[in-house]
Amino acid sequence: MHIPDGFVNGPVNGIALAVAVGFCGYASRRLKRDMDEKQVPLIGVSAAFIFAAQMLNFPVAAGTSGHFLGAAFLSIILGPWAASLVMALVLLIQALGFADGGITALGSNIFNMGIVSVLVGYFTYKWLVKLLPPKRGSIMVSAAVASWLSVVSGASMVAVELAVSGTSPLVVVLSAMAGIHAVIGVGEALITVAILGTLLASRRDLVPQARRI
Repeated sequence: MHIPDGFVNGPVNGIALAVAVGFCGYASRRLKRDMDEKQVPLIGVSAAFIFAAQMLNFPVAAGTSGHFLGAAFLSIILGPWAASLVMALVLLIQALGFADGGITALGSNIFNMGIVSVLVGYFTYKWLVKLLPPKRGSIMVSAAVASWLSVVSGASMVAVELAVSGTSPLVVVLSAMAGIHAVIGVGEALITVAILGTLLASRRDLVPQARRI
């Protein structure tokens, strides 16, 4: 899902960068206002975990591979503001230090994975948890659906940006991106559920919705 340099044109990257900077600025202010000091270590540990987890790929199909995104997981544990900032930091380090995603496309990558994926994952999870009965299984199902949608929504946004940039027709790139990431999203959901299950068994206090069960 990381867009390299040259795939998305300047205006699209410029708009995405402006939105990303504005959103991260707002998220930073919200985090300073709402954050409990006890969250600071958790944010740091979460950032390190997501960075490491994204370095590990798993095979998908036809020679392609995917990796854990973590946008929905972060939003569940930290909330959307901290999650977006963590994702932005991870994507910045990846682009500058590992050439994973283009420098010119950094704004687009942050917008897609650090904003769209985070918000879709967060609000999907929050809505489902309220809708479903207050059980452990409801948290697992909500997290799985939110994780899958977070991946597919971010990939779909990439397709839109590529189409607007004239790189590929929307019908072609959207079917390709959404199709392959629908499979990757299953892996994302399984990993997210596994991590949340471990936290519920050992550190329920780190899962805000656990108090409902």
